[in-house]
Amino acid sequence: MHSSRGTTPSGQLQLPVKPQACLDQFYCFTSTNSPKSLTEEFAVGAGVETPEELVVFFSCLCGGIYSLLTMNASESDHQLSAWQFSYEEYKETADWLLAQIPIQPRIAVICGSGLGGLANLLSDQTIIPYEKIPRFPKSTVAGHAGRLVFGELGGKQCVCMQGRFHFYEGYPINEVTFPIRVFHLMGIKTLIVTNAAGGLNEEFNVGDIMFINDHINLPGFAGVNPLRGSNEERFGVRFPCMSDAYDKTLRQMAFECAQELGYQDFIRNGVYCMLAGPSYETIAECHFLKKLGADAVGMSTVPEVILARHCGLRVFGTSLITNKVVTDYSSQQKANHEEVLQTSKDRAEALQRLISHLVAKID
Repeated sequence: MHSSRGTTPSGQLQLPVKPQACLDQFYCFTSTNSPKSLTEEFAVGAGVETPEELVVFFSCLCGGIYSLLTMNASESDHQLSAWQFSYEEYKETADWLLAQIPIQPRIAVICGSGLGGLANLLSDQTIIPYEKIPRFPKSTVAGHAGRLVFGELGGKQCVCMQGRFHFYEGYPINEVTFPIRVFHLMGIKTLIVTNAAGGLNEEFNVGDIMFINDHINLPGFAGVNPLRGSNEERFGVRFPCMSDAYDKTLRQMAFECAQELGYQDFIRNGVYCMLAGPSYETIAECHFLKKLGADAVGMSTVPEVILARHCGLRVFGTSLITNKVVTDYSSQQKANHEEVLQTSKDRAEALQRLISHLVAKID
């Protein structure tokens, strides 16, 4: 059964199945098996024996499902380009913003759920609501105020996004990430992203601050990537590297700041995984994400980071662990947005001080 398993010339693991075969087996098993036996029998049917092969198998499955969906979508190249913003449109928005402010920001901070208080630390503020900005979407989620705040923090000229945009709000991925290229054209060199996330790592506690050292773009397994479509060389290369998405120097500087502030006991390092949302993850999904190597899970950040790195921006990312994911079927705990906002409120001061110290150290 497994005689055809091997590796590619580059040393990558190769399974004895193709995406369409994965789909065929998926239909077969879902129609004849209970959910409990589905995972084991489905994987065995595909020739999966190890956790590493499971990851490859899942990627193949997602690719097959995505191919099936797009095969009937009748989305032509013309339709795809229709929802892409042009370089000139990004530039027009950047120029419009620069004309409204008296500073030249070099650092941008994206505030996650309940973390918009970071923007209140800026002095000499200029506040611009999203609805006034050409082509900007609007935040629709509680805890996201929906405005850009320009000012000075730690002696540095900055802009804070009080509220980000999410894929689950119904925006195309290019609208979710629209501000990033605008920031780049405004002269931003460093992007700081914050988010509220569920803790997958059993050693993490609610209230911990995780410095992101890598991410898993799970929607990307099914083709959801902000770089999909024609590439604009004035922003970056067609195939950007993501192995260095989160700047090591910035992360080390942040850890030094945490030590200076006495925060080292609740600072963690880990891998952030993005799901599309808005439903919280199931118990089975949490177990799966842990096997993939994720330490925290949320519904944002990754698309912004991908586009920022494509533009050449340095990125520092942090997740506030606002809840521990439910992994026990007998548990009565349930994830909810109110808990996320309350934990963000409780730990907001510490995170604000940490980001302030970090900004002051950035060249």
